Amino acid sequence: MKFPKETNTYCPYCRKHTVHKVKIPSKGRARKMSIGNRKHEKSLKGHGGKRAGEKTVKKQGKRQRVMLICPECNKKHERTISGRTKKKLEIQR
Repeated sequence: MKFPKETNTYCPYCRKHTVHKVKIPSKGRARKMSIGNRKHEKSLKGHGGKRAGEKTVKKQGKRQRVMLICPECNKKHERTISGRTKKKLEIQR
């Protein structure tokens, strides 16, 4: 899915419409000591094998998000693009 690298939109901080820069937010790093990671590591230990069964359900596409950066106040706000997409978001150059 293609999205323009600049878009004219409303800034809730300035309270006016300006041309915002568009950026795709990157996923943060997972915590090594979170309870889910610890349980998963424990289940993979020893001779138990992998912790994965056959997948019966096809995953639904996620709603894509973009980060909008205001040029006047340099504040960021997030916009969710409506509809679920199978394809990743791509910024047009």
